[in-house]
Amino acid sequence: MRIRDIAQTRMRYGYFRIYILLRREGWVVNHKRVYRLYREDGLSLRLKRPRRHVSAARRERQPAALAPNDMWSMDFVSDALFNGRRLRALTVVDAYTREALAIDVDQGIKGEQVVEAMDRIASVRGAPRVIRVDNGPEFISKALDRWAYENGVTLDFSRPGKPTDNAFVESFNGRFRDECLNTHWFLSLADARSKIDAWRRDYNECRPHTSLGWLTPAEFASSAGVNPGR
Repeated sequence: MRIRDIAQTRMRYGYFRIYILLRREGWVVNHKRVYRLYREDGLSLRLKRPRRHVSAARRERQPAALAPNDMWSMDFVSDALFNGRRLRALTVVDAYTREALAIDVDQGIKGEQVVEAMDRIASVRGAPRVIRVDNGPEFISKALDRWAYENGVTLDFSRPGKPTDNAFVESFNGRFRDECLNTHWFLSLADARSKIDAWRRDYNECRPHTSLGWLTPAEFASSAGVNPGR
């Protein structure tokens, strides 16, 4: 408990510095035990957070979503047009209602375009408490960090090599690829946007979801008092 208390008040202290503080307080404890407890409690989780990223979550994982708009998850999916030209999609999911809030498609998507997507979605349903993302350059950009800071949003970054930290959007991306990307032939960027948005709407409004008691995401959101809006 004392290790946890120190870690919460001394955000940038590693296990050995915490060990030194414990010894100064009179705790008779081996540094190996401090390290083991420190790791078991997940306190080293945020040591790799983006440098100077003011909106990044610190040590602890953010709690699971307990209400609509509590947590969004977002990621990128890559594909190609019929002629091999690169296609990239930004997927944004509400972790509670499982709604696909947006799938923005372009040949390349920068941090500023991620911010535009966040603004567009937030204008309909408000900004979330947390957005769970990986460590891609678009998500650690200063543009997104500023938007999150100005809107009171915490960016919860996945650990490197741990895609399960962002499981909701990973699961969604698998369905998106299986049910949409792998079954369509995209003739142009406009064609891809049209077909992908049609699939997104069908996913929200028609596709029963097992974890929602076989309700569609739109039905579940409506029962939770949310007007999906799009």
